Amino acid sequence: MAGTILVVDDEIDMQKLLKRSLESALDCRVETASSGEMALQMLAKSRFDLVLADIKMPGMDGLELLELIKRATPDVTVVMMTAFGSIDTAVEAMKNGAYDFITKPFDHDALVLRLEKALERSTLLRENLRLQKECWDIHVFQDLVGKSTRMKKVYETIQTVAKTDLTVLITGETGTGKDLTARAVHAMSNRSRGPFVAVNCPTVPENILESELFGYKKGAFTHATQNRTGLFQEAHNGTIFLDEIGDISPTIQTKLLRVLQEKEIKPLGDTRFIQVDVRIVASSNQNLTEKISKNEFREDFFYRLNVLSIELPALRNHTEDIPLIANHLLEKHSAKLNKPLKRLSPELMELFLKRPWVGNVREMENVIIQGILFSTTDEITPRDINFNEILPDDSRMEHSFQQLPYKEAKEQTLQHFNAGYIGNLLASSNGNVTQAARSCGLERQVLQQIMRRYGIKADPFRKKS
Repeated sequence: MAGTILVVDDEIDMQKLLKRSLESALDCRVETASSGEMALQMLAKSRFDLVLADIKMPGMDGLELLELIKRATPDVTVVMMTAFGSIDTAVEAMKNGAYDFITKPFDHDALVLRLEKALERSTLLRENLRLQKECWDIHVFQDLVGKSTRMKKVYETIQTVAKTDLTVLITGETGTGKDLTARAVHAMSNRSRGPFVAVNCPTVPENILESELFGYKKGAFTHATQNRTGLFQEAHNGTIFLDEIGDISPTIQTKLLRVLQEKEIKPLGDTRFIQVDVRIVASSNQNLTEKISKNEFREDFFYRLNVLSIELPALRNHTEDIPLIANHLLEKHSAKLNKPLKRLSPELMELFLKRPWVGNVREMENVIIQGILFSTTDEITPRDINFNEILPDDSRMEHSFQQLPYKEAKEQTLQHFNAGYIGNLLASSNGNVTQAARSCGLERQVLQQIMRRYGIKADPFRKKS
């Protein structure tokens, strides 16, 4: 059963109509109240997942009822009904905490769809409250958090991959946990007692990256006053993690290809090769197939890297994990910052569930740290983190992007743009990718490739018949 709904309306016929139609369409239990006072009495005795209340009622009107409900039980989802022409009143209700409003007379299918979403919101918020009372560790897998189907699939893949000694390629957007995944693969492998060496490839200039990876002999270049052991040698009998490998130059790709093929390296200035026993785990937030087509990435190197692959989902594609991840981060950073553990308000969690999270878990982590530092009560609210908008405005986006490296800021900007632009195209075409491609002047295959890169699905834009 979907849940329980309380319908509040002074018109008996409307009560009966809504009870009959909603119980049938939503497979839920519907109870009715003919006044605001009666509704409050029922709410005090029983738990309801959703309140559907008329604004215009004699005695206590819908707005007063809304205020009293939010004061007593702020996590209850309230949807208001209003006659056509009273939109200003409905907007006021939204500002005061209503989840949605519906105008009378209403279309039955549209009403059912809106209430389905409202019930989903209630379920997620209730789950959040339940999770706050539980021990988060039972849902943590090697520092990765989540219990959705998508994340369980990731855990299963990690366990399977870790048992082998083959090269692994981890793909996913910025902030999805590629570093944690690489560490999990190492920790669960037979090399777990050996070293784990991580290299952030984009942050090291090409001429320095080569010497860092392979080492050098004394006199190999100016200032090489002594022999230097490379990171591959340091990772001997362990794992080396090449983070964001899509950014390395073709020259380094060629040298790494030999390491993959022959399991040997040649330090700069040396005449001999050195055997190394190292497992390579690489990651990329870019579409490497697309880079191959542009001659920016070696095809033979890609196939040597992509022996086993792990694809991490964007946060917007497993929103059911958002309450769990948010509370895990809250507990983690409260301890790190030596602050008392607080809770996230229902209003803030609602915004968390709606936000696209362009920067994924990393973005959420920054938001929660801000909340821990600036909240003055035992509850973190949208006001504490300047989070009153569902989408960040341009000025806040510009400010947050200034804190990021260029490549990461660029990727987040592209993610934000494509999610909005392509989303609007798909909404206009009822999820028809061919039509959307035609309207924006792209080939269908090109648009599909962009959609795959940014995790955009057509199905949510296809209206149910």
